[in-house]
Amino acid sequence: MALPECPAAQLAQLFGGNTTNSAAAASFICDRFTAVTNKFSDTTFAVDSTYLLNSAYLVFAMQLGFAMLCAGSVRAKNSMNIMLTNVLDAATGGLFYYLFGFAFAFGAPSNGFIGRHFFGLKDIPDTNFDYSYFLYQWAFAIAAAGITSGSIAERTQFVAYLIYSSFLTGFVYPVVSHWFWSSDGWASATNSSNLLFGTGVIDFAGSGVVHLVGGIAGLWGALIEGPRIGRFDHTGRPIALRGHSATLVVLGTFLLWYGWYGFNPGSFTKILSAYESGSYYGQWSAVGRTAVTTTLAGCSAALTTLFGKRILSGHWNVTDVCNGLLGGFAAITAGCSVVEPWAAIICGVVAAAVLIGCNKLAEKMRYDDPLEAAQLHGGCGAWGIIFTALFAKREYVDQVYPGKAGRPHGLFMGGGGRLLGAHVIQILVIVGWVSATMGTLFFILHKLKLLRISPEDEMAGMDLTRHGGFAYVYEDESQKHGIQLRKIEPNATTPSPPTEL
Repeated sequence: MALPECPAAQLAQLFGGNTTNSAAAASFICDRFTAVTNKFSDTTFAVDSTYLLNSAYLVFAMQLGFAMLCAGSVRAKNSMNIMLTNVLDAATGGLFYYLFGFAFAFGAPSNGFIGRHFFGLKDIPDTNFDYSYFLYQWAFAIAAAGITSGSIAERTQFVAYLIYSSFLTGFVYPVVSHWFWSSDGWASATNSSNLLFGTGVIDFAGSGVVHLVGGIAGLWGALIEGPRIGRFDHTGRPIALRGHSATLVVLGTFLLWYGWYGFNPGSFTKILSAYESGSYYGQWSAVGRTAVTTTLAGCSAALTTLFGKRILSGHWNVTDVCNGLLGGFAAITAGCSVVEPWAAIICGVVAAAVLIGCNKLAEKMRYDDPLEAAQLHGGCGAWGIIFTALFAKREYVDQVYPGKAGRPHGLFMGGGGRLLGAHVIQILVIVGWVSATMGTLFFILHKLKLLRISPEDEMAGMDLTRHGGFAYVYEDESQKHGIQLRKIEPNATTPSPPTEL
């Protein structure tokens, strides 16, 4: 940003002309003016960079939420396996996003399909490049990989996790984020020269870019692998294989809720600035509004799921409520910055209905997803894309995406159907791209017998067969390993504990 110049010559006239004293006074004032201006500029950059860094930390903390949610949703015999995959999603994703992913997503200049520069963060022309932005985008990439790992839990070979995670974070996800988030992307709302239907896609924080991508990838993995042993009986009737810890599910849900405040409000990437459209309010107003819409969508989805499942099953189920809550968050992620709070409540209610419906369809199709990840992130993510095209408010769209007067907004808000058309295209191209890439990858792994573990290992549990032991200590495990546990006979005298000194 160019700083205003201090007119020293004109200022000197105020001190009586171009005398030595007046020129010196003018120069002194200009020096101080420049110093103060630079301080304000540096402070603005520091505040925005700190905001972005803290948002990145919040999104990264969601990995802990995913790990706890996944661990609690699987059986105890596979909890170590699923937690290890979550750790490696972050580690593997870090390297491959650094080497390839960031370049494919944001390497500019580029064409509308894929980035072509900055591999390994090399040759970035701006010496003031904010590395906080790379960290933030990496946190998003590994979130997409974490979604997929839940769909194929409890039956997938460990090497398959490493392969798909590398491919997803290094290539598949970055290409999609380039399309819709890069200023060069063919469907990006920030691409002023070639807007799809005159609007581009408004997917502010990634209902499509992150959640739909992760959900469709997980869908193909789970479909090609098939259901877990015992999930359906010989007649096709579903049998519940419940996770071993509702406590971990609730813990993971709250951690994800907390992290979502970095996911959605953090997507502004800065906070200390005014709207370019000339609105009285600064960008901090939109950041706060985005946090509110995110909260309301999750809350309404949780309550809708609570009563909906009570009617359907006759129980108040905490696991179902947690999934409903997360479904509301996944749905509001696209339009969180451009809708009113009352619309966010509608978003959450419908997201809960979508999740319940998708789960019913999955049971009829004998589809097995231990974390309902494809239904939650795929189904609710797709609804969130449609919701944004229906309820985006013109004033908020102009504030968040300035530079194009009369940009189309939500259909139900009087904005016509062009935004809806762009968002339908987004859903179709994401489903097509992820199916062609991840579906093919999972099919190749299946043919090479690198995808699913053997039935014997699946029955015994991957913690014991693949990771050297269970995550929890069991008496029967100790006996299997030859550790003799002393038994106390019914009539034997129990030895007294040692006397405390």
